[in-house]
Amino acid sequence: MSQNDQVIRLPIPTEGPLEPPAEWERLRGQCPVATVELPSGDTGKLLTRYDDVRNLLADPRFARPTTEDNSARVAPEGAGGSAATGDYELAIPDNGEPHLRWRRQVGKYFTAKRMRALRTGMTETAENLIDAMVDHGQPADLKAALGFPLPVYVICDLLGAPAEDRERFSYWSDAFLNVTRFTKDETRAAHAEFIQYMTDLIAAKRAEPGEDLLSMLIKESEAEGEGMTDAELLSTGMGLLVAGHETTANMIGKMIAMLLTDRSRWERLLADPTLIRTAVDEALRYDANLGTFGIRRYLTEDTDINGETLPSGTTVFCALSSANRDEDTFTNPDEMDLTRSPNPHLTFGAGPHACLGQSLARTELQVVLETLVHKLPTLTLAVPTDELQRVEGLLVGGLREVPVRW
Repeated sequence: MSQNDQVIRLPIPTEGPLEPPAEWERLRGQCPVATVELPSGDTGKLLTRYDDVRNLLADPRFARPTTEDNSARVAPEGAGGSAATGDYELAIPDNGEPHLRWRRQVGKYFTAKRMRALRTGMTETAENLIDAMVDHGQPADLKAALGFPLPVYVICDLLGAPAEDRERFSYWSDAFLNVTRFTKDETRAAHAEFIQYMTDLIAAKRAEPGEDLLSMLIKESEAEGEGMTDAELLSTGMGLLVAGHETTANMIGKMIAMLLTDRSRWERLLADPTLIRTAVDEALRYDANLGTFGIRRYLTEDTDINGETLPSGTTVFCALSSANRDEDTFTNPDEMDLTRSPNPHLTFGAGPHACLGQSLARTELQVVLETLVHKLPTLTLAVPTDELQRVEGLLVGGLREVPVRW
């Protein structure tokens, strides 16, 4: 069997919680379109080079797999949450003009200008959470004290959802994104509860509109007659609630761990806080734990990638973290350079399905760094880096805890 015929089992193991798999460099150099086997036993193709990943993600013909196609299953017997099985039951259109219309309607609420207007409130919330963490004593789990609650408060405020329901959101989100933790029945029950909750929330917004995003979308739909359907509103609310806190909560923990594992990085931010903006994007690029399987695309027609024709019906896994380490795109890619600019990383995807909330995520990450540098300059990891543990089974990469002292 030649190198190009080898089957790589996903997920690829790593030597440490913050380290990339050594296999990525070999794959980029020798087998950029690799055959992979999933925990389900199904197979697909894995892209590891920057240009290949970007080109496929930017191709408007292809979208995420669903249960209606014959795509490779991630989990055995279709187990796992909706994001693993493709059984979304969401009404958000995936392709074409309907998808672009939906992005225009929602995207105008996530512009950089709007996010700047939210920064003061985010900073106040972050300061309060850090003060509470300090009062509780050290060591503390930064992820639990700050990384998880801050994005929940922000997205709840944005959507007009009660922040006191955050533990329920966390459970539903985990059930949506986890591959191994829940049974099929538990996943279905959590999904049904989530749908009912969001249905009730939308009904409450119709009865008493506020200034939140859901209320604004409802008003537009009623005024224009061509706005979102009830099903689209439901799917939008659920999708934003999951995406708006789970990914950012995990990224906050990973970013701080990356900066503290090499103390010189943290010291550099203390000496020059103007580096925070570029440091955030570099953390997003440098993160070797973006997700268990990367972003998936289902090919609906034969497609040429890097000189290889992949047939229609192929499920392709785009390794964003590997693409972000591609030496053909980034100088010294295995170095965390806090001044790196430009930084065209693919952490938020590319093309018609690029993350709508990237301005929100960047703003939250910047606020976290600004506030921590100001309030806790002596912050350090409370455990050796190799004792940090990755979250297992979650499609979105993260660390279980980030123990810190100050």
